[in-house]
Amino acid sequence: MQNKQPEQIEVRGARVNNLRNIDVDIPLHQFVAITGLSGSGKSSLALGVLYAEGARRYLDALSTYTRRRISQMGKADVRVVRHLPAALALRQRPNVPSQRSTVGTMTESFNVLRLLFSRLGSHVSPSGQRVAPTLHVAEELPIDAGDGTSFFGPGAERFAFNSAGACPTCQGSGQIRQIVSERLIPDDNLTIRDGAVASWRLPGRNFMPLVAQAIGVDIDTPFKQLSAADRDIVLHGEKKKYAINIPTATGKIFHMDNAQFENAFAAVTDSLATTKNERAIQRLNRFYSFTTCPTCHGNRFDPKLLQTLVAGKNIAEVSDLPLKDLSAFAQTIVPWLPAKMHKIGQTLVNEFTNSLTPLLELGLDYLTLSRAGMTLSTGELQRIQLSRTLRTATTGVLYVLDEPSIGLHPANVTGLIKIMRALVDQGNSLVVVDHNTHVIAAADTVIEIGPGAGRKGGQILHQGSVAQIKQQADSLIAPYLTGQADLLARQPQPDIFGAGKFSFHVKQRYNLRDVTAQFPLNRLSVVTGFSGAGKTTLILDSLVPALQAQIKGKPLPQHVDRLQADLQRVVMIDSTPVGKNTRSTVATYTGILDRLRKLFAQTPAAKAHHWGAAHFSYNTTQGACPTCKGTGHISLDVQYLPDIDQACPTCHGQRYNPETLQIKWHELSIADILALSVDQAVPLFAKYKSLHHLVLALQSMGLGYLKLGEATPQLSGGEAQRLKLVAEMGQTQAGTLFIFDEPSVGLHPLDTRTLIHVFDQLLDQGATIITIEHDLDIVSNADYVVDVGPRGGNAGGKIVASGTPQQIAANTNSITGKYLAQQLQLFHV
Repeated sequence: MQNKQPEQIEVRGARVNNLRNIDVDIPLHQFVAITGLSGSGKSSLALGVLYAEGARRYLDALSTYTRRRISQMGKADVRVVRHLPAALALRQRPNVPSQRSTVGTMTESFNVLRLLFSRLGSHVSPSGQRVAPTLHVAEELPIDAGDGTSFFGPGAERFAFNSAGACPTCQGSGQIRQIVSERLIPDDNLTIRDGAVASWRLPGRNFMPLVAQAIGVDIDTPFKQLSAADRDIVLHGEKKKYAINIPTATGKIFHMDNAQFENAFAAVTDSLATTKNERAIQRLNRFYSFTTCPTCHGNRFDPKLLQTLVAGKNIAEVSDLPLKDLSAFAQTIVPWLPAKMHKIGQTLVNEFTNSLTPLLELGLDYLTLSRAGMTLSTGELQRIQLSRTLRTATTGVLYVLDEPSIGLHPANVTGLIKIMRALVDQGNSLVVVDHNTHVIAAADTVIEIGPGAGRKGGQILHQGSVAQIKQQADSLIAPYLTGQADLLARQPQPDIFGAGKFSFHVKQRYNLRDVTAQFPLNRLSVVTGFSGAGKTTLILDSLVPALQAQIKGKPLPQHVDRLQADLQRVVMIDSTPVGKNTRSTVATYTGILDRLRKLFAQTPAAKAHHWGAAHFSYNTTQGACPTCKGTGHISLDVQYLPDIDQACPTCHGQRYNPETLQIKWHELSIADILALSVDQAVPLFAKYKSLHHLVLALQSMGLGYLKLGEATPQLSGGEAQRLKLVAEMGQTQAGTLFIFDEPSVGLHPLDTRTLIHVFDQLLDQGATIITIEHDLDIVSNADYVVDVGPRGGNAGGKIVASGTPQQIAANTNSITGKYLAQQLQLFHV
């Protein structure tokens, strides 16, 4: 009798984050979509339970030696999970690649290309003789140059710009960096004591002005009035050690016998030499100008390598081809080779084209292998992750994808669905957290979590096929699948340019050439188009720096030669995480905690102890729990097992020491208040104007479910964007331009409606809004749409259509218009 194979993952008693002890069966070997409001518990189920447990169990099967060298997962808060395969996750925010990463290195297509040039290339001998392709390279035999000499062909490693093949001038980075002295002293009206030397404000150098004073430099005269000799000491002075006295905040004097002087230039170069932290490197990069390397002209390769040709092209030329042209080039290689090399040639060409296929299907045909990884959008990084996953051709794995449709034009969603289907067809199981209705509609099974967010969520509302979900009267997603929802969340302004307009001209920047764009004032504008069409270049690389320069009275960027705008302020709102660590919470970021600390310090009990506001901060020794130092949790190193992260046994996650928690305000400790949701805090703060204003602003943006003490780095992209807006609400915004980059990230269609209402609040305050967006719900609600395209890369870079959503939908030149027309028709707009 044959054993029946399991058909579903059985989850019992899941309590991760806000999941309410749920039981759910998730089909295996299917495409399962999980939907629900932001904060409802979707990611908690998909990533916090399925991926966390699947990855942990897989790692547990490895040897102890191996496990010690892999970052391991702790056990999820779930009673039991049965029939769970090994799991892989593609998260919403991939790591930002380093400066040395390119599309080629990230997809590993470049590894095959290096092998292809090494084994199949026409090389040039040391004596300058070009030699036809030969099998001798693969056989590691010397090549006869035809002039009585012989040489060994270059190996694949020789073509690596991150290794032996690097340009000798830029070491394979493609750029040379030089410190700009004006950036070291950005304001020479300041004195050195007041911070004139920007590089002396880097970590560990705050005492440098006192060393300069010990040398004899006047640190209390504006820098521009210093003598040439003093300025030279600051910029180029010799490294020497001096005795100095450093006054502390308490009035004491700290003496240093050997304080080493580090001039303004050395402060930057020494910092760069001693750090590998990407964030720190980015901070240091602001002191540098980056120019294209004069030796390799930006291609990163040792120029000697460019002598090797394959089908008439060198490796730099091939790396610069758009992926759609690269496939065509690959087909010319085998016919170019001598007959006896056709077999090895075809093998390598097949491997190369196979590495490109997923990228093409995911709409990345406009990218080149040489494109720097750090210039890619989040959506592009996600799709590159996905393409690598597909190439591994695994079977029996659970793939958990978090918002894979981010950054995708509607035309590319079809390719994404095809890729996801391919994963299932290979014998895998797929769980996707997404809000895109086209992705949800393509699933075999849909799980809807809700009904609300935070404490109001965490339950399984519905589970079934798309057809079954559409029949559920209380389903939140069903009306958006059937077209019965009200698509328009606001009434677009009929007179688009009634409040004025602004315009600018881009001469040439990446794929933009001779582009003039105009936008209305005090209106909601949306810039849309394919990935790589030029949206980011138009707005973030051109308009924003041009406006910032004009506002500061500085010259426009070189690529923008005209700007006609009456704007006094630019505010960028993106979806990057808020805060750097778990110490950053909703309360600290919004300033709520600062106000609360002052209120607690005014209580009679606090005054009796002579405690100030600092005693009610979990970031100070006076207020913090002595065990966890104010983090609320501790990490236990249990040797051969994963580190266990658990609530602090002393404060039980409350962050504060017992003495501080004894002080009550409205019969609540400060930890009790941080445990409240925004909605719960609204009535509590009703009589306290500044606090009430902040929680009402959070509530109006649909963030009422968040706890005041919730760690901000864990928030979704959409939550992070709305949190950044709190300080802007309720203020006059005339003359202010708000730029939103993909504001729909992580938003359910109902949350998108809330976001659109937030836009309207800003417009009522006099603001002008531009959003870069693919979400058709937001596009449909715009006053004005600018469609960049028609496609990505070299096939983009033009404004193909502009006008109202209805005008874009009727424009046959706009690919976006085709999908927008379908959306408007579905919702009967």
